[in-house]
Amino acid sequence: MVTSVNLINTLSTPLRIASNLITGQEKTSGLAHTRFVQDTVTNLGPKATFARSKADLAENTFLELTESVLVYYCPVLLGEELFRKIYSKGLSKEQQKNISTSAKDLLKKPNINNKKLMPVKAAIALGGLMIPFIEYSLNYTKNLMTLKVFKQGNFDNIANLNKDKIEQKSKQEQVKSSALKHLKIAAGLCAAALLGSAVLAKKGGNSKTLQNISEFILAPGSKLFKKDKKKAEFFDKYCSIDFDNNNGKLALSKGQITACVAIGGVGYFGAAKDRGKQNYLETLYRYPLVGFYVITGGDLLDKGFKKILKKAGKCKDMIDDKLNVPKMEDLPKLAQKLSQEKNTKLESEYKSLVKQKTLITGVPFLFGLAVMGFFVAGASNLFTKYRFNKDKCKKNIN
Repeated sequence: MVTSVNLINTLSTPLRIASNLITGQEKTSGLAHTRFVQDTVTNLGPKATFARSKADLAENTFLELTESVLVYYCPVLLGEELFRKIYSKGLSKEQQKNISTSAKDLLKKPNINNKKLMPVKAAIALGGLMIPFIEYSLNYTKNLMTLKVFKQGNFDNIANLNKDKIEQKSKQEQVKSSALKHLKIAAGLCAAALLGSAVLAKKGGNSKTLQNISEFILAPGSKLFKKDKKKAEFFDKYCSIDFDNNNGKLALSKGQITACVAIGGVGYFGAAKDRGKQNYLETLYRYPLVGFYVITGGDLLDKGFKKILKKAGKCKDMIDDKLNVPKMEDLPKLAQKLSQEKNTKLESEYKSLVKQKTLITGVPFLFGLAVMGFFVAGASNLFTKYRFNKDKCKKNIN
């Protein structure tokens, strides 16, 4: 009998490497591991390649690695390992099991006592909201780090636009003062999230108002658009800070990623504005594009590419009518089925399926890396230099 391992060993080295990479990605739990690798490679790699100075490289490395760890791992650590254990103690065993069930599904189950369960779920989600608030503070922390380590507060010097690199003490003090002020704001927001979380968990079960607030926090689409299913699904997917369900455990959701991008964006623009016009305009150009890509996670690219393949009659054995694609671990069984139907060699069918799987998975990723990564990073730097030189010429003429 031919096993999966035997089939993998029949592949060429490039296909075997691709197979192992895709298998590793598919076996990781939830959204976090895949997104960590995807966004770190797509964002940090190009920024490091186009770094304009040591300070620029240090800033981008600090931001991208810290953000990825914070956004993709900390919500689950807080939600699953901390808040779930603290807030679920007063629930029944059935309710504790349903903490990981989505709120929109719980609203359809009147047999479960949602009066106590929903506020606890909302309390866990609200506690996880500390992550976007910490994300908000990261750019101000980065500004302080650059001031301390590189003695620079002017973005024109950090980006190597100014050749003389003269630093004004007043500018540095302004950057420092603003950073410290916003770090205090972030700390206050985290404290408010914790307080709100505790109130929901303790008082929510006995308050109709808090129960309605909890349902809105967890399933805003279902509460706002009861007669419009498409709008309800969209808002529940991208605007809810509820956790996803990963085999009974709380996992990172797209709504939480949206919250991080939106709230973190306020910090990005504020910290950039403190350091000068060019920093702000560069952020204004880059952040909306990268933020959109991070929120969707390349879903649109992936879905669009599968539609193109389907329409062109390619990868027929891999893409069904709903654009679903089998996992790598399912390919040996599918190859065996196809080899029996077509009276062909099992190894040949398996090799063809792996090629198709690699194409379906690899092209959207490489496109995202090339366009959202290298193109955006490179173009961003070029536009910044162009704007700076243009402004300098205007000043010299005047």
